[in-house]
Amino acid sequence: MEAISDIFGYFALTLNLYSMAAKGEWRLRVISLIANCIYIIYGILIQAKPIIIGCAIAVVLHAYRLYQLKIRTYGTDTIG
Repeated sequence: MEAISDIFGYFALTLNLYSMAAKGEWRLRVISLIANCIYIIYGILIQAKPIIIGCAIAVVLHAYRLYQLKIRTYGTDTIG
């Protein structure tokens, strides 16, 4: 089980580092959101509540900023 959790942790770390090199806020936020979701899985596997809580907050913040970017870009909050 430790090997599986390590794989999740390193994969999330890789995505997180990649997001920092991404050009554009949209891409950075999407990749970071995915990385934080994987970090949540990692936190569950290693039973680390601080990681789960911190990454859950980060997911909400990234999703909110992506929503704001969508409104700013397309001028609407409706789907489609």
